[in-house]
Amino acid sequence: MQDLLGAAIRWRDMDPDPETREELDHLVVQAQANDPTFREAAEKELRLAFAGPLEFGTAGLRGPIGPGPSRMNRSVVTQAAAGFAAWLAAQGHDGGKVIVGYDARHKSADFAEDTARIMAGAGFEVLWVTEPTPTPVIAFGIQHFGCVAGVVVTASHNPPQDNGYKVYLGDGSQIVPPADAEIAAEIAEVAARDWTGLPSAEQRTDVTAELRAAYVARAASLYPADAPRDIVWVHTAMHGVGSATVRAVAQAVGLQAAHEVAAQAEPDADFPTVAFPNPEEKGAIDLAVDLAAEKGADVVIANDPDADRCAVAAVVEGQWRMLTGDELGSLLGDDAIRRGVPGRFANSVVSSTELGRMARAAGREHVTTLTGFKWIGRVQDLAFGYEEAIGYCCDSRAVPDKDGITAALTVLRIVAELKAEGRTLADRLADISRTHGLTATSQLSVRVADLSLIADAMARLRANPPATLLGEPVVVTDLAEGSGSLPPTDAVELTGASVHVVARPSGTEPKLKCYLEVRLGVDESQDVPAARAQAAEKLVTLRREMAEALGVDA
Repeated sequence: MQDLLGAAIRWRDMDPDPETREELDHLVVQAQANDPTFREAAEKELRLAFAGPLEFGTAGLRGPIGPGPSRMNRSVVTQAAAGFAAWLAAQGHDGGKVIVGYDARHKSADFAEDTARIMAGAGFEVLWVTEPTPTPVIAFGIQHFGCVAGVVVTASHNPPQDNGYKVYLGDGSQIVPPADAEIAAEIAEVAARDWTGLPSAEQRTDVTAELRAAYVARAASLYPADAPRDIVWVHTAMHGVGSATVRAVAQAVGLQAAHEVAAQAEPDADFPTVAFPNPEEKGAIDLAVDLAAEKGADVVIANDPDADRCAVAAVVEGQWRMLTGDELGSLLGDDAIRRGVPGRFANSVVSSTELGRMARAAGREHVTTLTGFKWIGRVQDLAFGYEEAIGYCCDSRAVPDKDGITAALTVLRIVAELKAEGRTLADRLADISRTHGLTATSQLSVRVADLSLIADAMARLRANPPATLLGEPVVVTDLAEGSGSLPPTDAVELTGASVHVVARPSGTEPKLKCYLEVRLGVDESQDVPAARAQAAEKLVTLRREMAEALGVDA
């Protein structure tokens, strides 16, 4: 315990943030209190805060805000910025431009300020955005301004107590191995010494207005001048930073303004109207759907807090419901195929197999990648790419990453075109099912407090995988060993004639995720409502079978 207290005191004395310094000082005092209840609680918190450095991976950093090396705080961010700067210099990028942006979460502006100062002190030309800005807008700015890298302080759709640190390289893509390990090693070197004396500087260039104008112009250029514009729509920014940019893009295109969910339109770091600020979570878009029903809207668009994801709700079989990430991926992919967008199509291994079958039927090339846009965005000559977690890349030349704003604009155009024909998104979904056979997807998702439970479940599946699912034989592929087309990753894939499952730990949350897919033949899919009901029953059974195989509750 004395070693832990010593480490806490040393950290406290170097912490530049009075809030986390005070919080840590309080824990140190409580850990030495006579009252055993206070002492034990403080010791537990200190052990969590000093369990080890917050891991820097391909998604950068992400975790709860608080003191200590295991939390997101100004000390950790300072170390990360210095380590990233050292790595960039080692790659021959010293003196280059680095754009720094941030969302509206707690401490985001502070973390961005520290990053800008450290980067400037290391000799980089810092391009600064003065207000909370969507992640895809910053990602766009990397290539627009000719940067060698970009940093966005964001935790995307994580709970309000979290924050994160996302880094991009000069081609606008996220980092992949081995760059993550190399950057982590540089960060560790910084952390091993007194980081309070790192060089810092205030020099920076404000690019806010130019960046916003350039992004809006690029996004608006994706909407053809002769495309229909008659559409009634609802938008929610989910308490995030997307509203202003979505408004500007819609206005530039000539669309009527959205009916906005007022309670969620402006940034609020506490996300008061939702349990989790993620459109995928149950109930998160209820306010938007209620408003859509009231206004007679054609479609609902929901962005997550940093606006890199896009969710859509529409009337299907007489009821408003949110489309699955895979349904929207198929709609957007189908649109790109119809328009003859040049290039290859891609989706991650945890997403539906439908896009691949659609692309091949059209004589187009399709690529399956590992999970995450760090892989999808790197597919050369990408026409369209998506991941089932409502991430879509509709303009890879400008933003080789998921972009919830250009995805939203593409959906609005599709809806307006269908409306001009007297049709809806539900009609287009039915067209796809009748042509390619109905595909239905779902998830078995288990949130845990103890991460060892995830490891245990994956070990159980690997040791004794099911030989059949839904009564048909399946081929089991342990992706930890890699496959013919995929690098190694911690996942298990099970594939049958009409079933596909991938089980893996979440890369951003303490969850075990199992991605479930069932397919019906073209003949079985002509009566789409009946086919959907049949597929839903199969998914219930598949969920139960996989829960048993993993040893978790369905």
